[in-house]
Amino acid sequence: MTAINGAPVASGSVALVTGGTRGIGLAVARKLSAAGSEVLLNYAHDEDGALAAERRLSEEGGTVRLMRADIGRPAGAVRLLEAIRGTHGRLDVLVHAAGSFHPAPTASPHIGKYLGDGAVAVGPLLYGAARLGALMTPGTGRVVAVSSIGARTVVPGYAGLGMAKAALEALVRYLAVELAGKGVAVNAVAAGKVADCGSDPVPAQALEGLLRRTPAGRPATAEEVAGVVALLCRPEAGGLHGQVLTVDGGASLL
Repeated sequence: MTAINGAPVASGSVALVTGGTRGIGLAVARKLSAAGSEVLLNYAHDEDGALAAERRLSEEGGTVRLMRADIGRPAGAVRLLEAIRGTHGRLDVLVHAAGSFHPAPTASPHIGKYLGDGAVAVGPLLYGAARLGALMTPGTGRVVAVSSIGARTVVPGYAGLGMAKAALEALVRYLAVELAGKGVAVNAVAAGKVADCGSDPVPAQALEGLLRRTPAGRPATAEEVAGVVALLCRPEAGGLHGQVLTVDGGASLL
């Protein structure tokens, strides 16, 4: 792998981004695509949104391919990785950005929905764990999971996804140890409230309070989160294993 404009790429480099057709996943896909990677965009349900994302990245000059799979189900995650093995034979970068969120008070949880959120959070790394060692490129492979500060701090209504992201971060550490010997680095990026992800808007009063507690004076952007993901994929980051980098404008420091 060589680095172009700060992102990891080589001619024919292959990157899979789960949840790559919207939000942070789309921002990551744009970053990798602009740098020259062939980006495989995984999505589960929104066909129209996926086609729009594919068209946008293609018009920007990227090489992209849609791959529909419900990675919250074991069979979906396994089929996705097996399809990549069959078409490309390897995977240089895996960014797991897909997420599912069902807000509810902690004392009145949606049990089934919480379990579904957890399945999506750990899906490709847990269900696909047995395949990742063979599929990821030895020596330069990168796995980056997108987590949330809700894995370590209490956010109202966020218990289900907070628990899911905490499990994801634990899985990142265990996989990092297992795959480090192959030269595959596994890390995570924990995002705070992201300003330009339209889903789950923060109420005005809550956002005002958040901004007062944020040293940067504003929420992070999806582009900033994607930039840190790209940093973890660079050759210079090969010594980082099992780490969680936080992108929240410094809010978690206070």
